[in-house]
Amino acid sequence: MPLFDMPLDQLRAYSSAAVEPLDFDEFWTETVAEAREFPLDAVYTPVENQLRVIDSFDVCFAGFGGARIKGWLHLPANRDAGSALPAVVQYVGYSGGRGLVQQDTKWAQAGYAHFIMDTRGQGYGGILGDTADPHLSAGEVSYAGLMTRGISGREDYYYRRVFIDAFRAIEAAQSHPEVDAAKVLLTGISQGGGLAVAAAGLAAGRLDGILGTMADVPFLQDFPRAIDLAPRGPYTEIAGFLSRHRDRYEAALAVLNYFDGVHLGRRATAPALFSVALMDDVCPPSTVFAAYNAYGSGAGGPGTAGAPAWNPQPVPAKSVEVYRFNNHEGGQEHHWVKQLHYVAELLAV
Repeated sequence: MPLFDMPLDQLRAYSSAAVEPLDFDEFWTETVAEAREFPLDAVYTPVENQLRVIDSFDVCFAGFGGARIKGWLHLPANRDAGSALPAVVQYVGYSGGRGLVQQDTKWAQAGYAHFIMDTRGQGYGGILGDTADPHLSAGEVSYAGLMTRGISGREDYYYRRVFIDAFRAIEAAQSHPEVDAAKVLLTGISQGGGLAVAAAGLAAGRLDGILGTMADVPFLQDFPRAIDLAPRGPYTEIAGFLSRHRDRYEAALAVLNYFDGVHLGRRATAPALFSVALMDDVCPPSTVFAAYNAYGSGAGGPGTAGAPAWNPQPVPAKSVEVYRFNNHEGGQEHHWVKQLHYVAELLAV
């Protein structure tokens, strides 16, 4: 795949043209409040994983609408009794689920509590999932996949549910007695990176203890440009929908604007490490830089563009790793090494 987006110097200065709705904060404040009306009721059940160095727990907690969301919690077996561990909350990529209990324990191998959130209605794309989406809208006209599920209105849009699940996953992780609630990091690749950005924005002013966000080649950013530019799915699901419903572009974009990671990430107050691949035809690099450049820019308090007045904070430190010759796979194992160092540096402060 050749370089097809802007030159790197232009990417570093690029800003999304998306303008957030005037009632953006009100919408998400009400949505979070509605979700918290349901008791979190996080349950951790020990499971056998056949791994001598990792202890695993089947997780279940209340997400959007009180729906039961699954997950895994992995802890190093040699942990000190009575001590609490820093936690990494991980979100998974589009169409994937939490997988088998042994499938991904790398952050626990590194000595941390590793919480993996299953994604409702997914787990059909190679990595198994166990969480249904009971809030599907009957009779909704959409396109194959999930990107246009509920796109007729912001209240029913699929990612409203998933973003709240991601927020409540942080609460669930923090509720475990062996997790240090003051030392939580968020991470994910592609859709998982987009959920990490969204959760970081929703957590700002609502949850303490978020030390950092690690968003790899994040999806769900800068919808207007992504829909126009991405030649490979999942953004093409939206373009496919609009190719059949030619009169719904403005209405669809108005809904998607409430779920653009550019807007949610602007409110984040935790430091961040992003990654971008310049040959990425799934999440085009300009959309990733739109998210990166906006991330934390509204955290400086009243008077800063897009800043929620209820959450004045210093603008967080952030950095981005650029993988020039990679497609959507990004930095893979090389980038995880960088993340290991990044987490260690954050925890050493």
